[in-house]
Amino acid sequence: MSDTRSGSTAIKNSGNKTVRKLRNLGLGLVLPILVLVIWQTLSTNGSFSPTQLPQPGDIVLAAVELINRGTLLGHVAISAQRVLIGFLIGALLGIFLGSIVGLSKIAGRLLYPTVGALRAVPSLAWVPLLLIWMGIYEEPKITLIAIGAFFPVFTTVASGFKAVDRNLIEVGRSYGLRGAQLVTQILLPAASPTIFSGIRLGLAQAWLFLVAAELIASSKGLGFLLLDSQNTARTDILFLSIILLAILGKTSDWLVGLLEKRVLRWV
Repeated sequence: MSDTRSGSTAIKNSGNKTVRKLRNLGLGLVLPILVLVIWQTLSTNGSFSPTQLPQPGDIVLAAVELINRGTLLGHVAISAQRVLIGFLIGALLGIFLGSIVGLSKIAGRLLYPTVGALRAVPSLAWVPLLLIWMGIYEEPKITLIAIGAFFPVFTTVASGFKAVDRNLIEVGRSYGLRGAQLVTQILLPAASPTIFSGIRLGLAQAWLFLVAAELIASSKGLGFLLLDSQNTARTDILFLSIILLAILGKTSDWLVGLLEKRVLRWV
C-alpha cells in the first residue's frame, strides 16, 4: 500500500514539475513573440525602409541563403571555437589568480589595484597592442577573448574565497590540508556557487569580446559577418548575425547552468 502511495506521489510531483517547466517556457516566450509582432508591424507599415529594418521572414531567407552557400555553419563554428578556447584560458587563469588572492591578503594588496585598473580598459583599446605583439592570426583574437573572460572570473573567485568561513579553513588545516589540497577540497566546494556566477559572467563577457576580436583582420566568424554585412548594406544578414550571437550566448549559458546544478549537488 505504501509503495502504491509513494509511486502516485512521485508521478504527481513529476507532473507538477512538467507543468511548471511548460509554464516557465510559455512565460519566457511571451516577450520574444511580442518583439516579433512589433518588428513585423514596424517593417511593413512604412515606419522603416527594408534597408533599415527588414522583415523577420527576410532574416530566415538570409540564413537559408548562407546555408546554401555553405558559409553560415563555418562562421558559427569558428566563432564558437574562439570563444571556447579564449574562455577556458581566461577562466582558468582567473580561478588560479583569484584563489591566490582569496588565500593571501598580501597577494590581494599586490594584485587588486593593477587588475582593477586593467579591467577598466575598453575591449577595443587592446586591439592595436595585440596586433603589434601577435600579428593578425588567431592568437590576438583568442587572447582578447581570454582577457574578457578573465576579469569576472578572477573577481568572483577572489570574493568567493574571502567569503568562505575562516573556521572551515582552520578545520581543513587541522587535517593537514595545505595549498592546492586546501583549495580543491575546502575552498572550491564552499565557494562554488559564487565561482559559477563568475564563470557565467566570464562566458557572457567572452561573447561580448568576440565581436571586437573578430574585427582583427578576420575573414570568418560572426563578428566578421556583422562588419561585412554593414559594408555591403545587407541588413538582413546583420540582424541574422546579432540573433545568432544571442542564441549562442544563451545556449552556452544554459549549458553552464546545467553543469552548475550537477556540481552543486555533488558538493
